[in-house]
Amino acid sequence: MGKTNVMWFRRDLRVFDNIALARAIENSNKILFVFHIDTYQLEKQPTVNQSSFFASVQQFKKHLKEQNIDLQIFYGELKDMFDYIKKQVPNWHDLYFNCDEHGYGSERDQDITKYCQENLHIRVHAAIDYNLHSAYEIKKPDGHYYQVFTPYFKRWMTLVKPKPIAIDLASISQEHLAFSTLEQDTMLSGLIYEQHSYAYDNQIGEGKARQVLSDFIENKLAQYDQNRDVPSLNATSHLSRYLRTGEISIRTVYEAVRQSPDSDGRATFIKELCWRDYYNMIYATHPQQNESAIRPEFRQVRWRDDKIEFDDWQTGHTGFPIVDAAMRQLNATGWMHNRLRMVVASFLTKDLLINWQWGEAYFKQKLVDYDPASNIGGWQWAASTGTDSVPYFRIFNPTLQSKKFDPDGLFIKKYVPELKDLPSTKIHEPSKLSLIEQRRYQVTIGHDYPKPIVDHKMARISAIAAYEQSKANSEFNE
Repeated sequence: MGKTNVMWFRRDLRVFDNIALARAIENSNKILFVFHIDTYQLEKQPTVNQSSFFASVQQFKKHLKEQNIDLQIFYGELKDMFDYIKKQVPNWHDLYFNCDEHGYGSERDQDITKYCQENLHIRVHAAIDYNLHSAYEIKKPDGHYYQVFTPYFKRWMTLVKPKPIAIDLASISQEHLAFSTLEQDTMLSGLIYEQHSYAYDNQIGEGKARQVLSDFIENKLAQYDQNRDVPSLNATSHLSRYLRTGEISIRTVYEAVRQSPDSDGRATFIKELCWRDYYNMIYATHPQQNESAIRPEFRQVRWRDDKIEFDDWQTGHTGFPIVDAAMRQLNATGWMHNRLRMVVASFLTKDLLINWQWGEAYFKQKLVDYDPASNIGGWQWAASTGTDSVPYFRIFNPTLQSKKFDPDGLFIKKYVPELKDLPSTKIHEPSKLSLIEQRRYQVTIGHDYPKPIVDHKMARISAIAAYEQSKANSEFNE
């Protein structure tokens, strides 16, 4: 009887270029494919994030089935899954998976590695697959980790990047378990909510991910540096959701981009891929960043945390058109343009003085491409509390951002239809419309569209004072 390897899938829902899977097949052609639904990570209320992820799991299961491979879905305690497998498959001796390097995932991986080795006598093989470089791979000459992006990027660019790995499933022999397929499908379907279908219908799967990559390189990459900040253009890659689920690998993306013709757009996009590795390193080396500011001098900012204003921000009713359009895009599609993520984060933390953790938690619920390292890193950047973050006194003016990146109001009009009849000269500051203009453009400010919930100039002064007070308190307590 040949030995069986277990391949434990998580955020790597693909066959092509999967390091752990490739190593499992090299070791034995008899593989058991498993996925575990971790009850600890399930949201109490259904979220777009969760629905879209499990829709991708369901699609992956279907994709494997077409190749006569069963993906076994387990629910409940993780250790119980491995106990069950060992009883069912006594000749199982090796476990393969692509590991997490930070947060709950890292703790879980370390715990289960110890459990399998000590209790089940299983050899554990964990691979670095989610990033081009491990969180612990790139260091300064003195052995410390980088805290500033630019020198990290310069070092990152000098390192050889791993190549994609071709995988042939034809030689695989399946290990079967006495486990109800119907029960598995029911468990999975129960986590996918139809009201969130806009976020996953016709947008998931390994094949779709590769199609999106091809379209980006062919039609958008060369002009990426010029067009990426314009939200009315469909000019970004839209690959983040597939990297989040692992429906495409970062190596496949990097290699395809590297082989494309040289351009400023290509150089800019490669730097964006480096930011992904950088934030992974920051989270791994600052494990408490999800709970508090990395910069100690800003841990005492006195947030206003106004729940009514937070609700206005969430629903896109702040009276600042670009902020409202961005939040409505998020709520309607499960995605937000990257430039606007910075704008709305700055508005929440600086104009409204609401704790960045509130915004980060909302994004976690709503984003189909939610990645904890990048999302937390981005929020701490905007709130000036993270490493290499925007200075606290540099505060985005939402009106100027609107005029610069959506000059004709095309994006605003798509998501804020109340303002669709306004000309580009008026759409960025509708609160300044005269009564005659309001009648002309069929919008009543304060009724059809809200007045600004905050005065930006005054809010800027208050925000700077709050940050400076936190710095003073920090210095006093040292």
